[in-house]
Amino acid sequence: MQAAGRSDARRKDGLRTRTAGSLLVFEKHQQLIHRHAPSFIRDVLDRFRQRTLTADQATDQLGISPSRLYALATAYLHACAKKQGLLWLPGRSGGNHAAPWPQPVLDLLAKRLNCSPPCPYSFVASEALRLHNFKLDRAQVRRWALQNHLAHAVPPKKVPAAVRRWQRQRMGELWQLEASPHRWFPASNRVSPRLNLLADGSRLFPGSKLYERERRLASFDCLPAAFLAHGRPRQLSVDYHSLFFTHDPNALTQLGWALKFYDISLRYAPTPQAKGKVEREHQFWQGRLPPCFASEKIAEIEVANPPIDALRAHPNAQEVHRELGQTPQRAGDQAWKEKRSALRPTPRRPWWIYVWSVRPTLNLGPAGRGPIGTPRRRMERPPGSRVGLCRHPDGHHSGRAAPPDPQQKPVLLFTNRPK
Repeated sequence: MQAAGRSDARRKDGLRTRTAGSLLVFEKHQQLIHRHAPSFIRDVLDRFRQRTLTADQATDQLGISPSRLYALATAYLHACAKKQGLLWLPGRSGGNHAAPWPQPVLDLLAKRLNCSPPCPYSFVASEALRLHNFKLDRAQVRRWALQNHLAHAVPPKKVPAAVRRWQRQRMGELWQLEASPHRWFPASNRVSPRLNLLADGSRLFPGSKLYERERRLASFDCLPAAFLAHGRPRQLSVDYHSLFFTHDPNALTQLGWALKFYDISLRYAPTPQAKGKVEREHQFWQGRLPPCFASEKIAEIEVANPPIDALRAHPNAQEVHRELGQTPQRAGDQAWKEKRSALRPTPRRPWWIYVWSVRPTLNLGPAGRGPIGTPRRRMERPPGSRVGLCRHPDGHHSGRAAPPDPQQKPVLLFTNRPK
């Protein structure tokens, strides 16, 4: 009997505790005008105005926060000044006034999150702003994904870096170049390199493009386009790949020679950690490009590169960098105003398209003909002469009489480039 009595008492205590907890939650979320009589609210505010109640006592009696108390007291004082204190009532909340999300945005969220692999939440928010000019936060996308059963699996927590990475103070003092092979198309097992340029000081992406293979023509295509769009940096940070480094200290590769021709120096990174920022951005693109290609059913490099240009321009202008506290474009503009920019304009020299090309030497055969592409082309030079050939990144060829010289103009012997 005693055990049964104790059990009944515990059950009643638990019921009272749950009831009190429910009432507490109910009182916390119920509006003030529905919880207390208007005369009681006015009386508390009147005593608070007369300093007979402290702020803590007034907030405790009304069950509101200090900021809400001072807002109510201000509104009550205005009513008293107009001789309307006895008629004053606290305002009611109008509820959720947020407009519903547009249907194209909802379709985009479902498309980007329902692919394999799914897009990161931050990238989905970025896509909503880029494609539909609809601003969303990463947390809003995550909440929507949870509600619609499209949430990601919880990844393991990473240990944050102990210190902030060093960076150059002058914009354009150093750019970093990285060729990152990866399986960019989830529907294919093909591994393709992606050339990515990163401005060290501003975290701007001057260029990014996919290629079939990492070779000289890929660099000759990516680098000059970035220089024309953003200017020439002082140095370019690269690794010890054979495209950039030779074991002869007095020799330069063709790419190194082309960079030196336009007054750009190479800086060799001894370890991947020395290129930490551009290596980290490789992870950034790994999380964005494969899910985007999967959701858009893109499986070819020629189709993938135009969207990459748009995806690269958007974080440059719209996404706030975590370490800088501003967008990369704004960081660059601020450095320009503070005269901390080392970027130089690209010179309009006639050698530009011929320097950024693969430049073998040909020996002309009989009748002054040389192998250019599939057929043998005739050039206005004696048989047995040595002429220079330029293989351009777009697949066209040109023949020149002399190597590039900044003091001379190019003398063309042949070209099939469109005018």
